[in-house]
Amino acid sequence: MTYARPVQECNAGPDLAGEMAAALAAASIVFRDHAAYSRRLVRGAATVYKFARDGGKRSPYSRGNEYIEYYYNSTGYWDEYMWSAAWMYYATGNNSYISFATDPRLPKNAKAFFGILDFSVLSWDNKLPGATLLLSRLRMFLNPGYPYEESLRGYHNITGVNMCMYFPRFGVFNFTRGGLAQFNHGDGQPLQYAVANSFLAALYADYMESVNVPGWYCGPNFMTLNDLRSLAKSQLNYILGDNPRKMSYVVGYGKRYPRRLHHRGASTPNNGVRYSCTGGNKWRDAKGKDPHVLTGAMVGGPDKHDKFKDARISYAQNEPTLVGNAGLVAALVAITSSGRGLGVRAVDKNTMFTAVPPMFPAAPPPPATWKP
Repeated sequence: MTYARPVQECNAGPDLAGEMAAALAAASIVFRDHAAYSRRLVRGAATVYKFARDGGKRSPYSRGNEYIEYYYNSTGYWDEYMWSAAWMYYATGNNSYISFATDPRLPKNAKAFFGILDFSVLSWDNKLPGATLLLSRLRMFLNPGYPYEESLRGYHNITGVNMCMYFPRFGVFNFTRGGLAQFNHGDGQPLQYAVANSFLAALYADYMESVNVPGWYCGPNFMTLNDLRSLAKSQLNYILGDNPRKMSYVVGYGKRYPRRLHHRGASTPNNGVRYSCTGGNKWRDAKGKDPHVLTGAMVGGPDKHDKFKDARISYAQNEPTLVGNAGLVAALVAITSSGRGLGVRAVDKNTMFTAVPPMFPAAPPPPATWKP
């Protein structure tokens, strides 16, 4: 690409900044063996977290932005507040973060306990299920008690309810005849939602196994850890070829997979021609197979009837995304024998479930007073 890709400056965006803080904080845990880089990540996380919490910058980043609102409209930021505060606590050990994450006013503003169906589904726009699971982990592993218990108990309870909703037997979400969960109600790109929530299911099973809990109740029905893992595996097996079309929706995996991706790099030939932004449309609209195999890319997926059109113009079915592949990798790791339990051990290595002073004092703490 040689044409301009302008950068926009964001003067408000607690949702965007909160997500950035969460990502940087989580990455700082991954890179703890590289102390200087880890500290740099924490400082960056603290900087954007402070921006997110600024009372004068409380409008969603997409609001009124013609380039973003139509495609990536953000429906709120309270979930990102909860998500980022939890990760900031795990990264720093600073109790002010967990105090904010467990203040009863936060789940109320986030509507975390309102039983809203779509809030049970982890997605790029909704972090609540991930945040409540992350905070449930704190209660399950440490059970810190007062003053955190009220909210932590609520987070733990709603996590169990969310997991119950995922099972086809309870009829909360529709499933295709082939077995694919319709967590986004039959809209396009169903696979990214299936993998993200399969990852949560497998991770919750790991958490319970680590504290010797064999399962939990969905009403009168006792659900086991194997039930959760089987649910996750069923979705991944569908994606990898165990479906009515006997087709893998991961490019390069198996004998039959999508060949006409809604993706510039895969569809534009390396013929020495430099195309403008719209100049590549001739390849988008072409009928032939991709000249480049985008190995490992998961596409959007089939429709609610298990039907799939391998056409480049069909972005709802044939577009690979970063959010989709992130969930795919996470879910695959979580259900394999080599990855099982990794989600439990990753943070425990540094005993971040105890009330310790900040590991990295250079990271500035959040404001001492809670702002509604």
